[in-house]
Amino acid sequence: MADRDRLVQGYARAIFSVAEAEGSLDDVEDELFRFARTVEANSRLRDALTDPALPPERKKSVVAELLGSKASPHTVGLLGFLVEQGRAKDLPKIIDALVELASERRRTAVAEVRTAVPLSPGQRERLAEALNRATGKEVDLKVLVDPSVLGGVIARVGDEVFDGTIRRKLELARERLVRAR
Repeated sequence: MADRDRLVQGYARAIFSVAEAEGSLDDVEDELFRFARTVEANSRLRDALTDPALPPERKKSVVAELLGSKASPHTVGLLGFLVEQGRAKDLPKIIDALVELASERRRTAVAEVRTAVPLSPGQRERLAEALNRATGKEVDLKVLVDPSVLGGVIARVGDEVFDGTIRRKLELARERLVRAR
């Protein structure tokens, strides 16, 4: 294992231990997961958090301003600690490692789900049941609202991708029409 991988795993285990001890693992894990996806998708935010010229205190305030009341104080504090330690560029990897640790503890598989709109509790339950059947595993949904998804759902469980978007259905229909000619 490379030094960077060991470092990432070490931070993930530390966050896992702290969040579990505080009884906030589920919330912290979910909030960190969403934050990691935001950092990956927003180059300006990523650049600000990794800019060596920006003082760590300013980076911490960027995190606090961005999350505001959308995340627990535990999550904001943990992110602030990582940023202060100069680990902003490793945030997505650290958080993904944390999500994997939590899934292993629960004996579930992570299902990263992207939708155009938030899912209701009933929709989440039905989707989880469908993915459980399709994968043969108990899944832990991590739902992200992604405006680029025009309708439907994209779910990734490990290496498997389930694309139930309108775009994919139209592509399949077009392929069938082309083959029918």
